[in-house]
Amino acid sequence: MMNKIAILVDSGTDVPQEIVERAPIFMVPLRIIFKEKEYLDRVELTSDNLFPLLKEELPKTSLPDGEAIQKVLDEIKAQGFTQVLVITISSGLSGTFNAMRMLTEHYEGLDFYLVDTKNIGIAAGMSVILAANQVTAGADFHTVIEVVENHLAKTKVFFNVDTLEYLQRGGRIGLVSSLLGSALKLKPIISCNEEGIYYTVAKVRGLNKSFEKTIQLVKEFIGEHQRFDLAVAHADAQDSAEKMKQKLREHFPNAQKIYFGTISPALSVHTGPGSLGVGIQLLD
Repeated sequence: MMNKIAILVDSGTDVPQEIVERAPIFMVPLRIIFKEKEYLDRVELTSDNLFPLLKEELPKTSLPDGEAIQKVLDEIKAQGFTQVLVITISSGLSGTFNAMRMLTEHYEGLDFYLVDTKNIGIAAGMSVILAANQVTAGADFHTVIEVVENHLAKTKVFFNVDTLEYLQRGGRIGLVSSLLGSALKLKPIISCNEEGIYYTVAKVRGLNKSFEKTIQLVKEFIGEHQRFDLAVAHADAQDSAEKMKQKLREHFPNAQKIYFGTISPALSVHTGPGSLGVGIQLLD
């Protein structure tokens, strides 16, 4: 019997919709918890309808519940898949990886391999895109795993956040130094370190400088590499995101792809409105 490979992700991986539609990708939603109501990330709440709610209250976010994960595993099995590659956002920022690990350890009838991307948002999503391309091209399970694992350290995200207020209030500040510079209009650029924890890469004044610095950071990460993909994801920052995509096109004409999408509501709770992420994945 032919093995069939499914890819299981959490909603914080920000996989562009075009990829979800053409590959066997299953998603479990993170949870966004307000005092009066709980929402399933990307299912019951989009970034567009999240931000008006944030004006009233800053919700908590939580990993998917066990029942939701179990349900998706049952669905994967029912559809005749035999092998599952699980790809999650950083275990340093979320308990999702460990929850998946515990549930898959005792699940019968499917072979699992789990990838902790040590990344978040579109950078975690780029590992999913890579896996999806391998699976749809007919690669076997071992090859898909090897390719994804080999590219984890070659994948990076740079987040421009409008303010650190949301990261601080949500307690997800990691190694990001608390800035007293909001009066100076300092815009922090944040990434994930090797442990998958947020840290400040740069602090710049104003949006234009923030864009310039991001382009410079992308350039440094690419170095001499010739083959790479780029991605832009935003939270309530469509115009800025379009401008950034255009700038990336101009500066990196040999990018194989520039993916475009939104930051999931669950991540947007922590980064706040006006956030912009640029992902890079080196392919050679």
